Amino acid sequence: MQTCPLCQTEGASAFHQDKRRQYFRCGECALIFADPAARLSPEEEKAHYDLHENNPNDDGYRRFLNRLAEPLTERLGQPALHGLDFGSGPGPTLSLMLTEAGHNMAIYDPYFAADPAVLAESYDFVTCTEAIEHFYTPAREWGLLLGLVKPGGWLGLMTKLATDADAFSRWHYKNDPTHVSFFSRETFRYLAQRDGLNVEFVGNDVILLRKTQ
Repeated sequence: MQTCPLCQTEGASAFHQDKRRQYFRCGECALIFADPAARLSPEEEKAHYDLHENNPNDDGYRRFLNRLAEPLTERLGQPALHGLDFGSGPGPTLSLMLTEAGHNMAIYDPYFAADPAVLAESYDFVTCTEAIEHFYTPAREWGLLLGLVKPGGWLGLMTKLATDADAFSRWHYKNDPTHVSFFSRETFRYLAQRDGLNVEFVGNDVILLRKTQ
């Protein structure tokens, strides 16, 4: 019997099995998550992230991140807001792009920029790109992200969204061993309703949430 690591509901059902690990789906919030017994160690996970080549001078990488940066900055309106890029990785780039757009940015990453003082502040907006799928304890990290956003502020996320079981079985995204939590539109709608957020889906992998209070 598996307990959902996001909404803590018991009785998540078996969803998919591949050669590497088993996956479960929560009947309450629809989160799909990998068997906790198959997780990498922190050392193995860090070694995997060290292979990432995220370069702020890479135009292709900037175009990729602009899928979030552009719609978010349109909604933020005036510049010089206080923002945080959570899970900034080994080559912080989105924070640089948003600084170039006139905002004041901080960064946090548990492996590459683990400054706890950053998490003691609150922000007009928080971004988290290609990181939420890495959360081992998404209930804790989701609560942390929401707590960082001021009332009326924005949370901008980028992650590939899960769909049905057949598509999941062929989905390359699940094959990354550091990807353990797979969200869907249904999951984000559940969280928005539960936590007092307005949710907007931009394209296939950008989710914008606004705190209503």
